[in-house]
Amino acid sequence: MSQLNKNLDMKKIYSNYTFVFSFLVLVVIATVINHSFLSWTNLSTLMLQSSIKGIIALGMTLIIISGQIDLSVGSQCALVAGLGVVVLNRTESPFIMLLFCMAFGALLGTINGLITNKGKIAPFIVTLATMSAYRSIIVQLGQGGPFNIKMKILMSFRKIAAGKFLGVPNLAIIFVIITILMVILVKYTKFGRYVYAVGSNENATFLTGVNVVKVKTLCFTLTGFLTGIASFLLSSRLTSITAANVGMSFELDAIAAVAIGGTSMSGGRGKIMGTFLGAIMLQMIEGILIAARIPPFLSGLVKGIIIILAVIFQSKKGND
Repeated sequence: MSQLNKNLDMKKIYSNYTFVFSFLVLVVIATVINHSFLSWTNLSTLMLQSSIKGIIALGMTLIIISGQIDLSVGSQCALVAGLGVVVLNRTESPFIMLLFCMAFGALLGTINGLITNKGKIAPFIVTLATMSAYRSIIVQLGQGGPFNIKMKILMSFRKIAAGKFLGVPNLAIIFVIITILMVILVKYTKFGRYVYAVGSNENATFLTGVNVVKVKTLCFTLTGFLTGIASFLLSSRLTSITAANVGMSFELDAIAAVAIGGTSMSGGRGKIMGTFLGAIMLQMIEGILIAARIPPFLSGLVKGIIIILAVIFQSKKGND
């Protein structure tokens, strides 16, 4: 009997932490293909490249756990970043720009959440519409041209994203800090428990007295807030925002990171740490494809296949 319990415990551990085993397998594969993969320079670059999309993916995790989806985060990023650059140029204050990006991002996320949950419209439809709307707005405001940071503050502003602290990229440090805060939010607060409850059984959660509409809307608000931070960091890294292109496919990357990280696409299950590793794994996969000399145009195909396989695996796991 004890042996049976041991086997069940091992199966449960593997089921709950599949993303860890997947991460280790990818590390082995990447190391075989690229012998310098585990070098500090390479690992720093990996974290740097994973950070901005990873921050957005952390918010996407909440939305998906609650049983929703957001296809507009890429367009949100372009709109917030473009107008953020305008604010920066006029105020010459990165801090004011950061406050603007966080507040405006949260507002855009709240709009998605309210239309979806107050209007009782499928989030796929709402965010597909706002994806187009947000992109159109920023392209029109920029008249098709880029939003450039003026030279007077360009170099100092760029140091925010390009700088390092004790040899660790600033972006990586910010990504880790936000991940820790999100873990605390999800695991140790009433809101976090409500998010899982809503995703598992919305009707039963409503009957216990939980304001389901508020919880689901807040998931969008928080995702918009994190997208605002990511937009600020992206502006610092690029120093020029091309409205038509910036943020393209960010929604696909965010969803892929969430799926790879083990979050159930039907809601109710998932881990922030899974998404953290999922964002890194997604970047590792791109590196492996480059090392294997697979055409970069096929990266979208690979991401699509990964999402499908992850969803199939999660649905099977949910039926076990």
